[in-house]
Amino acid sequence: MCGIIGYIGGENSAGKLATGLKNLEYRGYDSAGIALIEDGVDVYKQEGTIDDLRIPSAKAQLGIGHTRWSTHGKPTDENAHPHTDCTGDVAVVHNGIIANYQDLKAELPGHVFKSNTDTEVIPHLIEEQLTTGAELLPAVKRVLSRLEGSFAIAVAHAETDGIIVARQDSPLVVGHDVDEMYVGSDVTAFIDYTKRVSYLHDGDIAHITSDGFEVFNDGERVDRPVETVDWDASSAGKAGYDHYMHKEIHEQPNALRQALSGRIDTLAGEVDLDVSLEDEVFTQCEHVQVVACGTSYHAGLCAKRLIESVTDVPVTVTIASEYEVHDGFDPDTTIAIAITQSGETADTLAAIRTAIGYGMTTMAITNTVGSTVTREVDETVHINAGPEIGVAATKTFLSQVATATLFAVFLGRKRETITASEATTILESLRSLPSAVQEILDDERQIRKLAHEYADGDSFFFIGRKAGHAVALESALKLKEISYDHAEGFAAGELKHGPLALVTPRTPVMAILTEGTAPAETLNNVKEVESRGAPVIGLSSNGTAQSFCDHVIDVPEIGLLEPFAANVALQLFAYHVAKTKGRNIDKPRNLAKSVTVD
Repeated sequence: MCGIIGYIGGENSAGKLATGLKNLEYRGYDSAGIALIEDGVDVYKQEGTIDDLRIPSAKAQLGIGHTRWSTHGKPTDENAHPHTDCTGDVAVVHNGIIANYQDLKAELPGHVFKSNTDTEVIPHLIEEQLTTGAELLPAVKRVLSRLEGSFAIAVAHAETDGIIVARQDSPLVVGHDVDEMYVGSDVTAFIDYTKRVSYLHDGDIAHITSDGFEVFNDGERVDRPVETVDWDASSAGKAGYDHYMHKEIHEQPNALRQALSGRIDTLAGEVDLDVSLEDEVFTQCEHVQVVACGTSYHAGLCAKRLIESVTDVPVTVTIASEYEVHDGFDPDTTIAIAITQSGETADTLAAIRTAIGYGMTTMAITNTVGSTVTREVDETVHINAGPEIGVAATKTFLSQVATATLFAVFLGRKRETITASEATTILESLRSLPSAVQEILDDERQIRKLAHEYADGDSFFFIGRKAGHAVALESALKLKEISYDHAEGFAAGELKHGPLALVTPRTPVMAILTEGTAPAETLNNVKEVESRGAPVIGLSSNGTAQSFCDHVIDVPEIGLLEPFAANVALQLFAYHVAKTKGRNIDKPRNLAKSVTVD
């Protein structure tokens, strides 16, 4: 949930670290700091934003930095990273959680701790190893063997060249440039300077110098190849938009085209996902289990409906933190699919590892090349959405749904449960989705006006049936994430089973009335809330809702996937409600982009 940046090279590290920390702001944080290594270790850290951090005009050519999101200890200057040992010669930044830190602290009675964090025990343990005469790399290795939990760490020492880094269940990436090296929680940290990267694996420990790096795992030297990322710093910028979220909403037509590129043959009704699994895995499959969290869970609900509509395979979708394997199924005929934007979500990784342990075939639908999940599952299908900086997921949700649609058709054709003609109908709807989304984006003025009109609502309800239910859940999540208003998504038929008691004239209701959502039945629920005085905004593709709703947002007629085009209108609605209220849209309170702790 936090951010790490490190630099070693021939230039002033303070400026490099400051840029890296700014690039990592999207991950969420409440304090920040850096350690500069030049004739000792100088630490500058404090609660608040990076803009508040007073970084000196030092000439140090080595340094590490951190943005912290509080877990152990409140957001204070003392609890901010980096943390040092008693001598002040060892500086450490850390993402993750050290589960046994209290036991480890108890073994260090002579050490003075200045924070309430779990992280601070690490430099003190390293100090203990150094006092025995150990070099820094072996000292860090010994300390890592004693840590329980998840971590990505970077260690710098006053008298040792280079940075020691390590990861376990928390991402860490190395950046390569001429006579310069970087380390970061993700590529965004140093994308301004280099696109050449190496992804560290769980259990890796690396010694990084300006000349390169050495990586070790389980005591053995290992190679981590250098790859080139296919996007640049401008892709991660705002490009003139006020917020990353707004930019990313508008990037969805292109993101969808990237997800579909080279994968569909509409005329033949075929999908090519470039998977290496044998056909028997799909033809003999008797059950699909989807695990995901948050927005990705809602994409999983869409995947279930899509897969079950075109195949004879039952699908279960489980919130990853609740995933359990029960008796009565055959792991040899089960495919477990992890849907995760970052590929590093702790709960999702734990769930898919459970599936691996039972011998299931495992797949991932993710946006992040080289992420942990891609290395652990049997097969990965990338959504190719490009970088997403805003904490509230937008384009990755729609790209996940598009990719799930591809998988549904792929599976249906393998199992011969749909004909080429039926597949073509679905794929034509999918190919129409980018243009449909663009039409909705072009109508943003109307949506902004509605958001301004209803921004002071006491609560917001989103209702829909079938695919519209998943869209209602996702749309409510978007609004509550960035506006801090109470918002709930319901299966429309559930309104009369309790939630109707909360409906008042100050409860705007968003009704999804597109094809594939049983709009006629949902209109009965619209009448129920209107009779209680609630204003209704309908999202409809055929105009039939005009006489039943206070306002109608037109959704292009593209068939099966219309509800997901409607979702884009509701993303814009959430954005403009939050903007009207002056919220911190890209960095909503208490939230982080990548949740890498349980």
